[in-house]
Amino acid sequence: MNDSSPLVEPKFDETIHAPIRLRICGMLEVYGKLRFDALRDSLGVSDAVCSKHLKTLADHGYVTLSKKAERNSGRGYKVTWVSFTDAGQAAFQSHVAALKQIVAGG
Repeated sequence: MNDSSPLVEPKFDETIHAPIRLRICGMLEVYGKLRFDALRDSLGVSDAVCSKHLKTLADHGYVTLSKKAERNSGRGYKVTWVSFTDAGQAAFQSHVAALKQIVAGG
């Protein structure tokens, strides 16, 4: 993320600001694409809690969820991958800019 970019307009986003969703977005910003199980385990939450927050982000167009077959699984086991949409990444960067503005007394 380019914090000094003049193109990022600070905009507080209630959807992103919820603590679990903010952490999800932060991890996606760093890693780009994450497996659901790795994300869930990093957050220390249940499948249901993680799914609920991802659904909210997906419903707002901020993330995409895709299921892909695991290569080494003979049972056709599918893994869910999570990644930002362009709109989601832009919304997160705007939210971070808004938080920085708040912290700076703006």
